[in-house]
Amino acid sequence: MEAFFDCLQPLDILVSKVGRKEPLVSGRDLAELDNLLSAAGLLNRVFEADGKAHGALRQALDEAPALLAAGGRLGVISFHSGEDRIVKRTFRALESAGFAELEPSPLGPEDDEVRANPRARSAKLRVLERLS
Repeated sequence: MEAFFDCLQPLDILVSKVGRKEPLVSGRDLAELDNLLSAAGLLNRVFEADGKAHGALRQALDEAPALLAAGGRLGVISFHSGEDRIVKRTFRALESAGFAELEPSPLGPEDDEVRANPRARSAKLRVLERLS
């Protein structure tokens, strides 16, 4: 957490200079401001893309069940708790329409898979089956 606040210090200095209407006297101040604004823009684009990804996931989950024949299965792997929450809620809502989730809890990777690929640690698999 200290590193986070250390990153904010240049911004604090620049804001105080602007607030006091002092000139940004050095090129270093301008470079720091440019870096901070670039990072903020990148972060904003990441959040925007994440929101679009959730929208695409919701759309796919709305359309996919209609494509399943009786006994057909839909598997979804999520890597983020927000994605998993969307999948879980969608699958549970479909139970009243003749679908069932195969396992009440998502399946995760085994220890040897996580050792081979540490990024797999967050993966969760949920499977939906059409009953009729």
